[in-house]
Amino acid sequence: MILSISSPFSLLSFILFFASPLIAAPEPATIYDHLHRHGLPIGLLPKNITRFSIDSSTGRFQVFLDQPCNAKFENEVHYDFNVSGRLAYGQIAELAGISSQELFLWFPVKGIRVDLHTSGVIHFDVGVVDKQFSLSLFESPPDCTAADPVDQSVALDGVSLGLDGAFS
Repeated sequence: MILSISSPFSLLSFILFFASPLIAAPEPATIYDHLHRHGLPIGLLPKNITRFSIDSSTGRFQVFLDQPCNAKFENEVHYDFNVSGRLAYGQIAELAGISSQELFLWFPVKGIRVDLHTSGVIHFDVGVVDKQFSLSLFESPPDCTAADPVDQSVALDGVSLGLDGAFS
């Protein structure tokens, strides 16, 4: 087959048409873009992120907040100054810097994974139990209120027992 291209415009159109699949998509600009690209909801991290870093080859990431803060979903969630983990499709492993409150106990969240999107369920691995939440709770980054600078809890082997006002 012989292809005849009569004008420079036609040649450019021909090259762009066949080369377009080879052009890489732009690198995600925000941590929320990275979450989305990995099949995770963007509401897993709060709005007040000041900067982030990610190693695209390993999925290791760090996000930095201007202050520790709390957000309310079904449960209260605490974010430290620094949150880190390893992104893979549909999950965050080796997570550090996020805790979830259950009754009056705080548990460090060690990982997060999304079931098939059709199930609408997201799982938080808090070590002693796997908490399930509706995926719809995490559709957008939550507002995060400054955490009390004086931590009035007692840590028990990675579990924090809140004693705020317990002895009045």
